[in-house]
Amino acid sequence: MSNKPKIVPSENRGFFPDLILRIKLILRLMADPRVNLFVKLIPVAAVIYVILPIDLIPEIALPVIGYLDDAAVLWLGITLFVSLCPDEVVKEHMNALQNVVPGTWRDAPGQEESGEGIESAPQDDRHDQQSR
Repeated sequence: MSNKPKIVPSENRGFFPDLILRIKLILRLMADPRVNLFVKLIPVAAVIYVILPIDLIPEIALPVIGYLDDAAVLWLGITLFVSLCPDEVVKEHMNALQNVVPGTWRDAPGQEESGEGIESAPQDDRHDQQSR
């Protein structure tokens, strides 16, 4: 079994924000030339399967199960697509979508941990004059 880290972490943002993030990631990966053309066919084939009227389990015969197989094929296609894309490309796009700047934190030179050297903003005198 692979010890591959989870590429799209869930930070308990909710279903819809995670779904929107996943859709944006897929669109960015589809436009990236570093992703193999054959890998890009996987989500396209999954969407075509959902759109076409030909199903493995028709919605008319088994209404609930018929829609579940469409959802399963779409989920499998999207998951397979992201996992087959190069890890560094996926991480790069995820960082861009989450506005993450890679690097390490360090304090500015001359500042101590006690907070010395941090100046406060000057007080606004207009508020005092208006209240009189």
